[in-house]
Order: sequence, then C-alpha cells, then structure tokens
Amino acid sequence: MSLERKLDQVLSRFHEVEALLSSGTLASDVFINLSREYAELTPLATTIRQYKKARAEYADLEGLMRDASADKDMRAMAEEEFFRLKEELPSFEKKIQIALLPRDAADDKSAILEIRAGTGGDEAALFAFDLLDMYRRYAGDHSWRFEVMEMAESDLGGIKQAVVAVSGHGVFARLKYESGVHRVQRVPATEASGRIHTSAATVAVLPEAEEVDIDIKDGDLRIDVMRSGGAGGQHVNKTESAVRITHIPSGIAVVQQSEKSQHKNKDKAMKILRARLYDMERQKLDDARAAERRDQVGSGDRSERIRTYNFPQGRVTDHRINLTLYKLDRVITGECLDEIIEPLISEDQAAKLTEMSW
Repeated sequence: MSLERKLDQVLSRFHEVEALLSSGTLASDVFINLSREYAELTPLATTIRQYKKARAEYADLEGLMRDASADKDMRAMAEEEFFRLKEELPSFEKKIQIALLPRDAADDKSAILEIRAGTGGDEAALFAFDLLDMYRRYAGDHSWRFEVMEMAESDLGGIKQAVVAVSGHGVFARLKYESGVHRVQRVPATEASGRIHTSAATVAVLPEAEEVDIDIKDGDLRIDVMRSGGAGGQHVNKTESAVRITHIPSGIAVVQQSEKSQHKNKDKAMKILRARLYDMERQKLDDARAAERRDQVGSGDRSERIRTYNFPQGRVTDHRINLTLYKLDRVITGECLDEIIEPLISEDQAAKLTEMSW
C-alpha cells in the first residue's frame, strides 16, 4: 500500500471516529474505546494534515518557479521557500512513517523488572544491586513509581535477585530494551591484588499484565501458604503469611513473603505470575516471527549479552548497536541511560521501516 493511500485511510478513520463520538448514541464501553482511539489518532491526523499542506505548497511553488510570466521577485521568494520545503519534507515524511509503524500493544504498560546476579559470586551480587539502583534513579527521573516486590540480599550488601514493579505510562516501551545479560568489568572491593574481574547480571523486563490480558483459570493454580523465611530467630514471621502460587500448566511458580498480610502477598504473587505468563505468550509470538525479526535490534533472548560496563576505562558499550559512551559514572546513576535507550529505539524503528512497503 502506498504511503499516500495509508495517510488517507488514517484521516478517513479519524473523521469516522470523530463523527461517532459526536452522535451521542454510543454505549459507555464503546464510547470509552473510541475516545481512546480518537486521542491516539488526533496528533497523527494533525501531522498528516500539515504534511499534506506542505506537499501542496511545494507543488504550487514549483509551478510558480516555472512560470516565466510571474514577477521576478515573486519567483525568487518562491524559490527560497521551495528549497526550504525540499529539505524539510523528507524528515516530515519519516516522522509520519514512524508514527504509522505497528505499535507494540504492551508499550504503554507498566513493567515488572527482574534482576538476578549471574556469574561472579559476591561481585555479581554487588553489580546486580548497582543495576537495581540505576533503574530506581532512572524511574525517579521519569516520575515512575518504583516498588520492590521481592529481594534476596547477599552477605556483602549486594542482591542475589530482585523483582520490582515499575508503574507509569510508557514504562515498558523504554525499559524493554534492558532485557538481557549485563556484564561488568572492574576491580572488586574484595580484591586485594587489584585484578580486574568480569561478572554478570541478568535483567528481564516483562509488561505488566491486566486480568483482561491473560485468562488464568482458578483450577490451573495451586496455592500454598507457609511461614515467611527470614534471617532466623526473632526475625522469622511466626504466621503463615507467605504465599507460593504455582501455575500448573506452565509450571511457573511465584513466592511472595514481603508483606505481613497473606492477602497482600497473594495479590503481589498474582501480579508477577500474570506478567510472566503474558510475557511467555509474547515470546511464543516472537519465536513464530523469528525469521522476520532476525535483523531487528537484538533477538530478545534473555541469554544474550547486551551491554558491558567497563569501570577502569569509564565506558559503557551496548553490543546490539555497537554504541560506546565514555560516561559510565552518569549511566550507572541512570542520568544518561536514555543516551543508550534512544538510539536503540531509533535502530528498532529503522529496522521496521525497511520491512514496510509504502
């Protein structure tokens, strides 16, 4: 389908939705859905109109420049405006093409962030904590809510694993590029000889699923309650507030014991379980389209090494797009993380554009 025809279809749908919303005869649920669609289409429709207007002006100016009978000064002004539009139109067109790309249905969602220490022992656990803190600060900079739902600490102040709910609009759209193996090269605090060690931590970013996104039957769940674990002695919860929920068909099990209330632990466990099952379904769809997606940014494979943080040289390298930044101190605090995420988004969009035929 040509780009022009696609733009006409978008405008036609925009006018159709606009007319339906003005009719005053819609059921409440239909009205809500159409209002959401209208809000999404409005900025695109405005941009398309501007683009079409610029294209029409460009054609008019071209005609005026070729008109030998036109006033000389008028033709000179037309020529200046013509070349200005000639430079602007390609970027205008690309902006529209990006806006027309198929959207990931999960992009607007909040996310469940899972961080686990990998190879490297205590140093890997310390690095996992650094990543947790990086995402905490990054979430704060974007005014997102950051709630640690589960965390297992290591002996030296690191973490063996952590599960975090990051809430806000468009969280998954940005954080999804963080899924994979993160590698660190630095001298551990426990290293007396000053040798550089290489350690790793894995990050999984799952779109937070609503109940309407995935149907979980009660009969598919086994729910066990138990006493919460802890440091031992007086720190152990004597009541059976911990909850383990097992999804029998998939074998996925989630344990929650961070709350004193069994009910709250169950709610948190279900939230994580829904996200993991939703992500599993998304991964199946991704696998089915693997051949088409091979040229896109990364494979989404959680075993893939995506980034290296080299502390002695103060650099961060994202291996998916061969991007290196010499500002590790500001990336690890979350301040400059967008300088990695933005190019990943652009690369992803560019790959998708090459697959589209306008």
